[in-house]
This record gives sequence, structure tokens and C-alpha cells, in this order.
Amino acid sequence: MDIKNIKAKIESSDLVPFFGLGIFEGLKSNSGEPIPSSSDELILAMNNKRAMSPRMMIDYSRAAMSLEQKKGRAYIEKTVEQIFGEYFEMPKIVEEILKLQPKYIIDTNYDSKIEDFIENLEVIYGVARITAEYSRYIIYDKKAQEYTRKESLDFDKQILFKPLGSTKPTPSFVLSDADFVDWLTEAMGGFAMPKELKEYRKEKEYIFFGLPFNRDTERMVANELTLDLKGGYVVFEGELNKKSTQFLEKHNLEQIKYSPEEFAKKLASN
Repeated sequence: MDIKNIKAKIESSDLVPFFGLGIFEGLKSNSGEPIPSSSDELILAMNNKRAMSPRMMIDYSRAAMSLEQKKGRAYIEKTVEQIFGEYFEMPKIVEEILKLQPKYIIDTNYDSKIEDFIENLEVIYGVARITAEYSRYIIYDKKAQEYTRKESLDFDKQILFKPLGSTKPTPSFVLSDADFVDWLTEAMGGFAMPKELKEYRKEKEYIFFGLPFNRDTERMVANELTLDLKGGYVVFEGELNKKSTQFLEKHNLEQIKYSPEEFAKKLASN
């Protein structure tokens, strides 16, 4: 691992940062509640700290679908808004990456930390099941705390892609099985990303943080968002399962065995 080379490639925007739930490991909100950093932890948070059946615990999208059927869509959306809408510190890895001012960032988490931090930003939010249109995204020009909806991207600004939604400007989440099926169906048809990004992303490398790729939804979403990739890195200190390993091999990704926080320290010291 050549940390200086990785840093230079992020700064030049040849290497795209891609964040997942694991970046929240060890973080707590002001109220003392842990921020979910895995699928299991998110399920517990959505279900009043109670485990669900083994079948539901496979992926938080399954659990969310079950809770939606039992308690309604408004319940799961409000619950996720409360979980990720509380104040908590910016993850160190996000802090260090933002210092490098990458042109393009992908964040599959539901919080609004990055868009709150960057004053002037183009934001793309993923949506599901809320419109008869094929497109599963909305573009906003964000200045300070004002969001203006628009039709195309301004590549003179930093671009943040939140494919699974966010708590801002209006809470909207790709969360349950039905959401993911809908989003992935349209993604495979080319309707989950602005056409300008489809061109921009060609021949890019990606560096993934907080994503062990042990869930089907993680792998499918990442696959659709990174078509035409050159390869890249997965920063994950643990052992990868068989499907995760196959995903890395297929996409020419190298595992870097650090936690996101350890990698952030490496970036800060180089």
C-alpha cells in the first residue's frame, strides 16, 4: 500500500471515495446512543434494540420490509430519520477525505454529515417508489442550508452522490427490500444516475470505507454505481467471506487491512 499515491489519486479525483455503514463504528450521538455501523446494529436500532428472526437479521432491508408491513412506511422512515438525524461527530475518515477535496464522493449512508459540512455542493439523492417516472434520483444545488432542485450537474462544484437517500433536505430513504428492488431495477436500466456521471465515472478507481461487501444489497448497489471502473481498494480490517472475496476479485479491488479510523490516521500523517 502506497498511502501517498492513494492520497494523490484522491486529490486528483482519479480515486473516488465510497462510504458505507462501517465508518460509524464506535461513534455515539449526543444522547449516548451508538450510531449503527453494521446491518445488525441498524436492525436493532430500528426495532427498539430487539433482535428479529434469523431470516430478518440477514440484511437490514429485509427487517425494514417486515417493519414497514407491520407498522407502516411512516414508522420506518421516522425511525431512520431519528437514528441518523441526531448530532454526532464526523467520522475521522470522512474528515480526512474531505480535506483532500475530491471532486466526486459516493455515500450510501442515510445521515447528512457531508452535505452539512460542505458549503457549496451538488447533491444527488436516490429515491424509490415515490414517482411514476423512471429516474430514481433528484439533483440539488446546495448553498449553505438552501437546496434548489435542478435538472443537470455543475461540474465546477464538488459532487456528492447519496444513492440511498438522506435525512435532508426532505427525509427520503431507499431502505426496505421493496425499495432496493425498485432502485436496482431502474439502476440496471440506467435510470439511477445522471447521464453526466455515467460519462465522468468511466475509468475511475474507487476506495471503499465501511463496506465489507458481505450483503447482497451492498454488492449490487456498488456494482451498479461503479460500472466501467478500473479497480481500487477496500479498506477493511476483518476477514472477508467467500462472496466478498469474489466481489473484490471480479472488480480488481485490493483489500487494505485497516479500520477506517486507522486509515484516517495514515492519511493525516502523510
